[in-house]
Amino acid sequence: MTHFVPHDDFRSWGNVLQVPHAVARPSWRDQLANTISTGRQQGLPLLATGLRRSYGDSILNPAGGMIDMAGLDRIIHFDPDRRLLRAEAGLPLDVLLKLFVRQGFFPPVTPGTCYVTLGGAVANDVHGKNHHVNGTFGRWVRRLGLLRSSGEELELSPTEHPDLFAATIGGLGLTGLITWVEIELIPIKSAMMDVENIPFEGLDAFFDLAKKSEENFDYTVSWIDCLAAGASLGRGIFSRGNHSASGSPLPDRGNTRFNMPINVPQIAMNRHAINAFNALYFWNGKRKSGGARVGLHPFFYPLDTIGRWNRLYGKKGMYQYQSVVPPAVQHDATKEMLAAISASGQGSFLAVLKTFGASVSPGLLSFPMEGTTLALDFPNRGDDTLRLMARLDAIVLAAGGRLYPAKDGRMPAQMFQAGYPAWQAFSKHVDSGFSSLFWQRVSQM
Repeated sequence: MTHFVPHDDFRSWGNVLQVPHAVARPSWRDQLANTISTGRQQGLPLLATGLRRSYGDSILNPAGGMIDMAGLDRIIHFDPDRRLLRAEAGLPLDVLLKLFVRQGFFPPVTPGTCYVTLGGAVANDVHGKNHHVNGTFGRWVRRLGLLRSSGEELELSPTEHPDLFAATIGGLGLTGLITWVEIELIPIKSAMMDVENIPFEGLDAFFDLAKKSEENFDYTVSWIDCLAAGASLGRGIFSRGNHSASGSPLPDRGNTRFNMPINVPQIAMNRHAINAFNALYFWNGKRKSGGARVGLHPFFYPLDTIGRWNRLYGKKGMYQYQSVVPPAVQHDATKEMLAAISASGQGSFLAVLKTFGASVSPGLLSFPMEGTTLALDFPNRGDDTLRLMARLDAIVLAAGGRLYPAKDGRMPAQMFQAGYPAWQAFSKHVDSGFSSLFWQRVSQM
């Protein structure tokens, strides 16, 4: 039997909120029904969690019980001919890479960290650098297991309980407990990437590169200097790549090279330090521009080399802001957001700009849609940061865009409901025994 044990230091990756939780840590799938029953008997609204790389409050449930799924990380079955992998929901992508890259298989979609579980990838319908080719993670989920608070166990697919399947893909863990996931992998010929890095001086150049690159490159992404202004507004380094047709079949060493030992004093994240870093990064990117062959981890997961890198933002933590705006207004809206960020003097070392393709995500609350997405971190400076994000909200809302719930820690209910018009249809599938701080906040009429 698993029990819910008080846990005082329970946070999301953003570190803004530290709230006590009651946490259960089952180790076997046959313990899950009892875990849910125990939580319900104690009157706890439930929520499952994996490696807690979500930034905001979508994985917080302080008034309820958390079910830590990290112990359920086993492979159930793999069919190499059909490229179908069935595994428990707690399997992390980094383990998947270690096991299957050497066999010539790779996840069809991967986010910017490999420290995410299959269940988390489904619950947030994660996207990657290849949305214009493969869409979101949920498009490759063939089946999944869902355990409801009633004790009912269901097997979902696009054809079996399709409405509940659509609600569960990107459903933030609110439709029940995802117990296992079956996903189709893609074939690769090596563990190397052929990559080209191209400096660009502004937004016009970015959009031109993005349009041209999508024809011949499966993966595209850009780092941008979020504090650049004037003629340099929107400058950055555009990276595009494909899986190499030859090279080592073994995945490169993806282990963390360095662990951030303490929270860095927030004064280190001032405008002058960020400006200096961004200028140096842009100069170095220009110096090293051109083609290269690199391993999977440097291309897909550069931040994973620093353990607990979120400590760079200090004890007060950070907010990550990720928006998407539609094609018709993407240039002007992105320019307006970058101008507001630059003028505020707030920003981060890591700011990412990329385009999403026309592929329709399968989930009712899936974030990606055709257009341009901007993502960056803001050190938590209290009211100043909240005012800046409110200004960005107004730009995104006027553009007909939306924000990413997996990254959000303070999105107003109005913003959520406008960006996700299917939210009321989704709410009909929310399991009455499951909840989260995010859902309590944004589902209020």
